[in-house]
Amino acid sequence: LDGRADVRLGQESIDQEFMVSQDSALLLNTMMGWPMVPSADLYAGGPAYPLSSPGVRLRVRPNDSITLLGGVFDDNPPGGPFNDDSQLRDGEASGTRFNLNTGALWIGEVQYAANQSPNEDCGNVMCGLPGTYKLGAWYDTASFPDQRFDTAGLSLANPASNGVAQGHRGNFSIYGVVDQMVWREARGPRSVGVFARIMGAPSDRNLIDVSLNAGVNVKGLLPGRANDTFGIGYDWAHVSDRASDLDRDQAFFTGMAYPIRSSEHVIEVTYQYQAAPWWQIQPDFQYVINPGGGIQNPNNTSQRVGDEAVFGLRTTITF
Repeated sequence: LDGRADVRLGQESIDQEFMVSQDSALLLNTMMGWPMVPSADLYAGGPAYPLSSPGVRLRVRPNDSITLLGGVFDDNPPGGPFNDDSQLRDGEASGTRFNLNTGALWIGEVQYAANQSPNEDCGNVMCGLPGTYKLGAWYDTASFPDQRFDTAGLSLANPASNGVAQGHRGNFSIYGVVDQMVWREARGPRSVGVFARIMGAPSDRNLIDVSLNAGVNVKGLLPGRANDTFGIGYDWAHVSDRASDLDRDQAFFTGMAYPIRSSEHVIEVTYQYQAAPWWQIQPDFQYVINPGGGIQNPNNTSQRVGDEAVFGLRTTITF
């Protein structure tokens, strides 16, 4: 149809095309690439890097502003039970296992791209600034374990529990993504862009029911450094009420202090320095508040794991 539609068929990682925020790619925290909702709530984190699954994807562009994406993929790249460690499966990471026995992951997304060929002479600072808006959803046909109750309706923390989580048929999430430039220097390289991505999922069968990524990128922040980019980002992941209730049950049945998981916050600051046309150096700092939403400290089971500071450096050479 004159380039208006195309199909991909094969072994794919859906994070290359779905749920993508272009501006968040500057930051290094894993949630900026693949959000926390699918990471925690899909089998093995879903078909996303470094895993992939057989599937088919259709893309249709009815006009230059609107793109429609849809696809269906195997939902469990390495196979195995829900809570299994995906990195320890798949024939010792041979990458050749094609699991088709768990469920199908259906996903659809509509994208709207505004002002992709802006008029730089527009007097209004908001006029002609490019932006991309995405709205999508996924549905997984597999069975997912309840976060609190067993098959008999007892809390999994109850000593009388059979230890087998109640199953729920199907799982889903709805999400939105925004990448928007909010300021650009007239006939100059400097600009400011903002991004946000929010996702929600049912509480009963998911560890994380809401996750959020947001941030600001500033290109050319320092004088004479037009090709450098400064970024600051924020990640938030909310532990579902059902999972928090299981922690309360644990405290009740043991009669001991037990941390109740709530939410995790991450603040990240980074600076991408263009040392040469072919070389980028990027120092990065992250501060994690309430890691894991408040997971138990193995060295002191009545307390949570403490906050964490992370320092890193990424360098990219292009040749």
